[in-house]
Amino acid sequence: MQGWAREGAHSITIAVGVDVSKRELVVVVSGHAALRRYTNDAAGRRRVCHDLAKVAGSGMLRIGLEASGGYERKAVSALRKAGFEVIVFQPIQVRAYAQYLGKRAKTDPIDAHVIALATAAYNGVVRHSDDRLAPLAEHMTLVEQIEEDVVRLKTRRDGFTVTALKARLEAEIKRLTTRRNAEIRSLLKSLRQHHDLAHRLDLVASIDGIGERTALTLIIRMPELGTLSREEAASLAGLAPLDDQSGSIDRPRHIMGGRAKVRRSLYAAALPAAFKWNKPLVDLYHRLIARGATHKKALIACARKLLIFANTVLTRGTPWIKSAAPS
Repeated sequence: MQGWAREGAHSITIAVGVDVSKRELVVVVSGHAALRRYTNDAAGRRRVCHDLAKVAGSGMLRIGLEASGGYERKAVSALRKAGFEVIVFQPIQVRAYAQYLGKRAKTDPIDAHVIALATAAYNGVVRHSDDRLAPLAEHMTLVEQIEEDVVRLKTRRDGFTVTALKARLEAEIKRLTTRRNAEIRSLLKSLRQHHDLAHRLDLVASIDGIGERTALTLIIRMPELGTLSREEAASLAGLAPLDDQSGSIDRPRHIMGGRAKVRRSLYAAALPAAFKWNKPLVDLYHRLIARGATHKKALIACARKLLIFANTVLTRGTPWIKSAAPS
């Protein structure tokens, strides 16, 4: 690979940036101006793995990619199967790093260079993904999209007064609800083909107030659960209260970022759990309200506590016990 030779680099980590689009992979090795383009298909991904293996030699090679609406998934899978360490950055991370570098222009080669530099600078933990979760996550997305369609139809229905028109919308809502339930059953069946994932699902579903729908979201969309501290889990889901202080200005703490789909699922589960199904959450909700917290803040705290409960049962490997709920 002309232009990518790296003498004396076998003892250090070589950083690679890959900009992903539907049809193309643009690859840059940190420290080199040269870049290469590959087709984003099976043949192109094989060539990327072959060429990067020659770059790595006997050294350590780390590859960074930007999440691109799913177009990166097969490339990530191929690279990891080839034995490479892969980081998947969120678009906001790449753009923030580009701004830090003073790079305002945006092209595929520029993005690949920025990703390579971000990969070289990254000092966090690189977690290895479970390839079995990718098809399950796609199926989960279908369930979520059907649920969004049902919500939209219910909003439209409420704007109609003609009985016949409302009935048509009701019929469509009923059809989609039936389809949604069938997809959840199918997804559960697929997940339960893997005994370890089924065990994790049962552990999370044992928690009062977490049904199979929420448990599916946690197992599929937050596979790190069980290996995190409670603070890390809350931060990853975007449920950790963040300080907002500068100089003499001290604003109220708030949540932001994180995995929105996980957060929404936990928030939806927290409402009935804090009102009826989970006694520790019922007590927490009323205690916070008595201290002057708003309904929303109390519910966010309950959602965070549900997540901590899930993280705890997975860490311990034992089901939820009502008389000894995790603190």
